[in-house]
Amino acid sequence: MPVDPHIAAVLSMMEQAGMPPMYEGTAEAGRAQYLALTHGSRAPEQVVQVGSTEDRTVPGADGELKARVYRPEGEGPFPTVVFFHGGGWVIGDLDTHDNMARNVCKGSNAVVVAVDYRLAPEHPFPAAAEDGVASARWIAQHLDEFGGDQRLGLAGDSAGGNLSAVVAQALHADGTPLAGQFLIYPAVDAEGEYPSRVENAKGYFLEKDTMDWFYGHYAGAWDDARDARLSPLHADLSGLPPAVIVTAEFDPLRDEGEAYGEALRAAGVAADVRRYDGMIHGFFDMGAISPAAQSAIDESCARFGELLRG
Repeated sequence: MPVDPHIAAVLSMMEQAGMPPMYEGTAEAGRAQYLALTHGSRAPEQVVQVGSTEDRTVPGADGELKARVYRPEGEGPFPTVVFFHGGGWVIGDLDTHDNMARNVCKGSNAVVVAVDYRLAPEHPFPAAAEDGVASARWIAQHLDEFGGDQRLGLAGDSAGGNLSAVVAQALHADGTPLAGQFLIYPAVDAEGEYPSRVENAKGYFLEKDTMDWFYGHYAGAWDDARDARLSPLHADLSGLPPAVIVTAEFDPLRDEGEAYGEALRAAGVAADVRRYDGMIHGFFDMGAISPAAQSAIDESCARFGELLRG
């Protein structure tokens, strides 16, 4: 099917605006551009309502990290979800992904702890992965401060989906119980060749040149693309928690996300893989402009909430 018409209109507007490609600029310029596109363009009435939010810090691998806690309406206890934002490990922060974290909180009926891990190129691989593991380990030991029961999940989009998968593997190796993982168009295989990377290489918001720019900043100096902390598809996946995996029809990362679901199933792990036709990479932050995107967000968040509750 064609690109959702509401999203197609935004893509056309961005093209007509003549914005310079992110990959031609600096990381700082990319961060400012992304913040303006997301948080900066969000009207107050478009902010998803939750019970409350709280800014705080949590321990990372090398010092404290900023975090934001989202609590749903109603009385707990609730599951706790550690959320990692996307942005190619180079851009993105708590504000760019504020509405996404709110959707996960509301739609899954869970306390969400969004963690602002260190970014490349200032902090290249494996800094983000190490921050993800360290913060999630600490949150797992302090669930009484967050959701209040022992159900723990992981969630993230794109590069954040990569980190969620990596953290799930690390916590499983620790013996930490996990109720589920919510991987939203995740980047899970740095070296693989997939048709979607060719079919959707240009014109659908996330482009191949931008992906290469992200990877160069984050892991360009790393000599092992199959390192499971970078490419979690290449790990032993047996025993991992069940997953909801979201992919988009017009996304370069579509095929590797679906391949991760297939690999989980082959390892005996339940994986609910949901491809949303007409959607592009980034649609999880486009509910305010696209009813179809919001429907997909609501459906997948509710499914993750079911997973958390068994």
